[in-house]
Amino acid sequence: MFDTVLIANRGEIACRVIRTCRRLGIRTVAVYSDADADAQHVRLADDARHIGGPRPAESYLRGDAILDAARAAGAQAIHPGYGFLSENADFADAVEAAGLCFIGPSGASMRRMGSKAGAKDLMASHGVPVVPGYTGDDQDPALLAREAGRIGFPLMIKAAYGGGGKGMRIVRAAEEFGAALESCQREARNAFGRDRVLLERYVERPRHIEFQIFGDAHGHVVHLNERECSAQRRYQKVLEETPSPFVTPELRARMGEAAIAAGRALDYVNAGTVEFIVGQQGDFYFMEINTRLQVEHPVTELVTGLDLVELQLRVAAGEALPPALLDGPVASRGHAIELRLYAEDPDQGFLPGSGVLETLRLPPPSTHVRIDSGVVEGDAVTIFYDPMIAKLIVHDIDRAAALQRMRDALAEVDVVGPKSNVAFLERLVRHAAVVDGTIDTGYLDRHLDAFVGASGDAASALPLDLAAAVVATLLDGERAAIDAARTGTDPHSPWARADGWRLGHAGKRIVALLRDGERLEVAAHGADGRYRLDLGDAHVEVDGARLVDGGLSARYDGVGARHRVFADARRVVVHDGTRRHAFEHAPAFVFAATSTTQSDRIVAPMPGRIVVVKATPGDVVAENQEVLVMEAMKMELTLRAPRAGTIAAVQAAVGDFVEADAVLVRFEAVEGA
Repeated sequence: MFDTVLIANRGEIACRVIRTCRRLGIRTVAVYSDADADAQHVRLADDARHIGGPRPAESYLRGDAILDAARAAGAQAIHPGYGFLSENADFADAVEAAGLCFIGPSGASMRRMGSKAGAKDLMASHGVPVVPGYTGDDQDPALLAREAGRIGFPLMIKAAYGGGGKGMRIVRAAEEFGAALESCQREARNAFGRDRVLLERYVERPRHIEFQIFGDAHGHVVHLNERECSAQRRYQKVLEETPSPFVTPELRARMGEAAIAAGRALDYVNAGTVEFIVGQQGDFYFMEINTRLQVEHPVTELVTGLDLVELQLRVAAGEALPPALLDGPVASRGHAIELRLYAEDPDQGFLPGSGVLETLRLPPPSTHVRIDSGVVEGDAVTIFYDPMIAKLIVHDIDRAAALQRMRDALAEVDVVGPKSNVAFLERLVRHAAVVDGTIDTGYLDRHLDAFVGASGDAASALPLDLAAAVVATLLDGERAAIDAARTGTDPHSPWARADGWRLGHAGKRIVALLRDGERLEVAAHGADGRYRLDLGDAHVEVDGARLVDGGLSARYDGVGARHRVFADARRVVVHDGTRRHAFEHAPAFVFAATSTTQSDRIVAPMPGRIVVVKATPGDVVAENQEVLVMEAMKMELTLRAPRAGTIAAVQAAVGDFVEADAVLVRFEAVEGA
């Protein structure tokens, strides 16, 4: 084994590798950019080396800086994690040329597999089923358009290098091909540094099933069973699980044999993933090989009992795979599920977020729950990298039990600062398509309305979640007032109470809350856990209300209920065991102004870089017409005209880095407005 390993990555994967190395007694070296000086992987490592500016191209994509850091720190090996340089053949070769060990396959293997096009051709030559398509070197747009016509629509344009759902587009008609190709190539170039694409027939309603493979330098190749990743949004995996609820023992055997055959054909060494598109009838086609550890590897670890990072280290050090893995199919125990908690706003098109995690509550790790995260409360989610906050992984005896474990784990999550996708995830793990195991890769995109958007009752009713939020607000205010009174000169004064007490009549308070921007005013009478709540003509009698251990228990019109509560000065969130209901505190009495003026500008929704400008001053544009494209957090965001009109000024150019809320385009005023 190695004495010292440098981790050429950041975030949760860097923390993950550091923890395994620490358990094995291996010294670790972290690398960090300007944006990550205080990051958790830097704090966890035994040594940390600065490698450049905040953007990946200035730091984590600089192989020379990483090698310099490894030599200076005395590292014998480099673990690339996933993303960044993990599938860069030139970097793997440079590591070996520097006399260090690259913990992954060789550069030569990567060149044959790292290109989706090359891997597809290789699989076809070894009898592995592949989807019809075009994988040639000639990237002339006219030729690609002709090949698209030959393949037929719908088809998929895919970046030949990289992964993570970046650089992929579905095209359903010939007239859409040119714009989709341009966007795909641009996104691939920004994310991976290369814009080569391949074309392939799009299989309608497929499932995405992948096999974890491992090879050693002694000629052994094994698979560690499958993971299903069919729950996807825009080709980005959302939920991963093992075993697949779709795969039969017979299909598992056939797909496993194909995965091993692919590895043997390449003399594959270290961890890799063979990914397949699987049709509804069980027909499967090779999709790609990822020459690295996958983000979803923890589910495989939980059902097999293996530490895949340790296995990577041992194989890289020249050890053979353990005999237990060579004796036949690897045993799988129970069921494991993984979800990714992101700083993003599902109600705004999953717009990535950034900012300080003012509150970050995650379920405590246990025998059934595992948390992989690169941040803690008080850390910042930066605009320069993927906005993942944590991975939640659960394990139990079967799929139904694991789904319930995940629901319970999600109920304990609370994020304040950037918006998160936790409510979206809670809907996901209760949706019939997930519960029944019937989801396909396009389901979320086809039925997104079932997973995002407002779901509250009308303001004319007083639903239980609103009543609970009001009661939690009242109890919290009363408790805070009593605590404050204890430090005063007369702690028993009625004026020190926050119960709306008045001489000669019962107290009345107005509790104003905002839900999805809608103002709700509830009149509350009473105190100390007994209230009458009025909202218009709706009334609720509350009795026995108590806040204990982060939960609210009360009787509403005689019916008992319990809610988990997350509250602070700005908001209150109540969770009924099925889903969370979020409210913001608002002043009890406000002056509301309205405006009917249409928007006269386009602003940046978040910090990012302008990559396309499609309008100039004087242009007349239609409502919702594409005007600019910006790149932020490794994603392209299309900015469209808020109304029809004439462009008065364009205040950003291609390559400009803009801050959130910066005015990018102004429109001429509408006459008579």
